[in-house]
This record gives sequence, structure tokens and C-alpha cells, in this order.
Amino acid sequence: MKRDEEYRAMEASELREWMEKDKPFILIDVLPKEIYDKRRLPGALNACVYEVTFPEQVASITQNKHWEIVLYGSSAESLDAMEAGRKLSRLGYKEVYILEGGVEGWLKSGYPLVGENVLPPERIEQTLNLVDHTYTVNTDESMIHWTGRNANGRHFGTLKLTKGDIRVREGVIEGEFDIDMTTMKNEDLKGDPLQPVLISHLMSDDFFFVKMFPKASFKIASAKAIESFTTSLPNFEVQGTLELRGIKKEIRFPATVNRREDGSLSIEAHFDLDRTRWNVLYGSSRFFEHLGMHLVYDLITIELRIFTV
Repeated sequence: MKRDEEYRAMEASELREWMEKDKPFILIDVLPKEIYDKRRLPGALNACVYEVTFPEQVASITQNKHWEIVLYGSSAESLDAMEAGRKLSRLGYKEVYILEGGVEGWLKSGYPLVGENVLPPERIEQTLNLVDHTYTVNTDESMIHWTGRNANGRHFGTLKLTKGDIRVREGVIEGEFDIDMTTMKNEDLKGDPLQPVLISHLMSDDFFFVKMFPKASFKIASAKAIESFTTSLPNFEVQGTLELRGIKKEIRFPATVNRREDGSLSIEAHFDLDRTRWNVLYGSSRFFEHLGMHLVYDLITIELRIFTV
């Protein structure tokens, strides 16, 4: 048995021996209840480590912090049980054990499970099956959120998309969409008399010169899947051309693509743009001196959310 500063690691054979000898201890499955109901170790109770009430759930099982508690999670790849062990140790539980390999390790050792469906759950989060299709951008749902900053703070707001198509061919995504620059809105100054002043400034030739260039556009040249992705990280790498203020520049950024229940797509991305590449130079210290209060940072943060029909 290996010992960590906060808990002890236990092999499946040792846990099995404890069970066969009817040793008094508490066995806790730290996975969500819907997983626990389907497949769990015999005699296990449930306290989900992902819930904020995890400490209270454990306390409802036992308030004796000197009891021997064995925790287990999904597999050797997941930190669920170890995180649970650290939490309990910080709460003062003295005898905490972690089953090495979790449920998967228990199964590989040849020991049984109980529950509604003891078959391993499909890891559907690791796959994204896109069908060849041309999707229309839903302009009512889709939105661009922008954030600009200076030394004193930040301003943020939105822009609307006017039209667009997303095409999937053999797992590669292409397409284009238009951005209506006249829909530029600010959110942080609502009710402030400076709000229309800011919007007027952003729409002027100091920034995006909307009167001359009312439309921006983005053409997706290629969006390809990232190998070995997980659902908490982007799964596609997007390459394309952004036309802004009449200037075309190539950009790349990671994005998360998902299929919704109705078969449509959702695409989400977060990235920074260097506005000066499109000749939006106002307040940039790379092009002007003695700016003082007029300094504006070059990078604009973009949060892009596209939904299709």
C-alpha cells in the first residue's frame, strides 16, 4: 500500500480481501449518481465529488472522521477519487484510501460490479460524428461578443451576424458569414450618457469606419478536427480570412464544434485579435506617441457563438 500525504493508495486485491473478511470500513463511489446507479462496486455508497455539497454528503454517511473510508472513481485517467481524497483530508478525515484504477481497475482485476447496467459507459464525449451537409447560420441565435481594454478598464458589447453558411465535407468545415457592423452595441455603460458617445467613437473612422464599411465578413477556408481532444478543450482548428474595414487578413483560432440534438451545429470560439492588422490604429502606442488617457490596447477579445439550422 502506497501512502500519499493526504490519502493512501489501495490495490483492488486488497479491497477485495477487506470485503471477504467483512472488515468494517466505508466504501464511497465519488461519481455522479446516474453513473453510480448504473454500475458500482458491491456495498458502495454515493457522494459525488463534482457537487458543492460533497462534504455534506460524506458527513451524512459518517461523521466519525477516524473511520476507514475507501474512495473510488472512474479510472486511472481520472482525478476524481484523488480530488475527493484531498478534500476529505483537508476536512480532517484521518483514514482515507483511494482504490487504484477506480471502477475500470476493479473490472480488470476480474471483480464484479452491481447496478442497472454494469457495461462500461460509452465515452461519447471523445467522438464527434459530423455528417456532410450545408447548414444555414441562425442569425437570431448567433452572436459576437467583443471586449476592448485600456489602462483604466474595459468596454464590452455585441455584434450581430446577418447571413452565412457552414459546409461539412468529409469531416472538414468550410463556410462564411457576414457581420453587420451597424449593430454594434455596448453593454457595460447601459444608462450612462457616455454609452452613445462610445458607440459613436467606435463607429467613426478612428476605429471601424462603419459608414464606409458597414459589413465585415469571415470566410472559413478550413476547420479541421484536433486529434485526441476532450470536451473541455476546443476540438477544431479554424483557418480563414477576416475582412474588416476593407482589409483582408488571415487568422487562426481554436473552436469547439458540437452537434445539437436536432442535428444542427453549434460553434464557439474565444480568441484575441490585433486590431492594428486591419488599420484600426487609434490609441495604439505602436503608431502614436504621448497618448496619455487616449491609450487603447491593441488586442480585442472576441467570443464567437454560431448556431445553425
